[in-house]
Amino acid sequence: MSDARPSLRARARIAALRLTGAKRTFADPRALDESIRRSQRPERDRPPRALYRRHAVTRREIHGRPVYTIRPRGQRGSRHVLYLHGGAYVHQIQRDHWKFLSRLVNRAGCTVTVPLYPLAPDHHCDDTIAMIVATHEAAFADTAPADTVLMGDSAGGALALVLARALAARGEAGPKEVVMISPWLDVSMSDPVAAAIDPADPYLSVPGLLEAGRLYAGEQDRAHPAISPLYAPAATPGALSLFIGTRDVLLADARRFRDRCAREGVELGYFEYADMFHAWPLANIPEARQATTQLARLVRR
Repeated sequence: MSDARPSLRARARIAALRLTGAKRTFADPRALDESIRRSQRPERDRPPRALYRRHAVTRREIHGRPVYTIRPRGQRGSRHVLYLHGGAYVHQIQRDHWKFLSRLVNRAGCTVTVPLYPLAPDHHCDDTIAMIVATHEAAFADTAPADTVLMGDSAGGALALVLARALAARGEAGPKEVVMISPWLDVSMSDPVAAAIDPADPYLSVPGLLEAGRLYAGEQDRAHPAISPLYAPAATPGALSLFIGTRDVLLADARRFRDRCAREGVELGYFEYADMFHAWPLANIPEARQATTQLARLVRR
């Protein structure tokens, strides 16, 4: 656990989130619903031009959805990361995701493939999981399991865990690593500790997450392990790692997953950062650089 005092830039970022009212989107289900249309505009599907200048970027379509692969220019390692972006299953990939992935490619010398998977409310969990399984099948056909890393933040962190288990259920070889950043492991938000953490979280809030989870689950039980992977045995193909901050309402479920791993004898690399907010490794702060160094080390090991 990192327990150093937050950097000045981190404190400024938290203050900015509060001043700009970023939390309003998740504080009220109606605000969450209104945000979906803005987030899912078609132009949000495209990476920024700077990414093309820094890396070799290719695009394909799988199940009618864009899939981008980012490679270092020049020499690169054999590691290939399948990255699943966050957004509560209703919001499209954000600019901070692309910036973070650019840094990860530089630090780890890896290739990264990013599927822009189907989003709720027009699509539900079955569509999303089918698309990411198809992406793994198509984009990783020539990547050895020992070079495969599944990684994601928030909803994408949970999807990385779900995907690893889905591959095992299909009899396929598992990845080398499953790396979860602020994962959303229980869309039912059933742990009362989350409500206690909510006032300290400058971004997420329980009511909006409950609405997003309802939209993603559709008619299925939100406690189904394919939707809330906390409700399945912890054992998963690949080495498991989890990054979480103590200002994140998802901290309660991260700790529940940590405790479940301990009870079931499953090894978990658990990285808890004091005073960090949801998905802080994507931000431009010193604590993000520290986390990215750890993430790159996991990719390369």
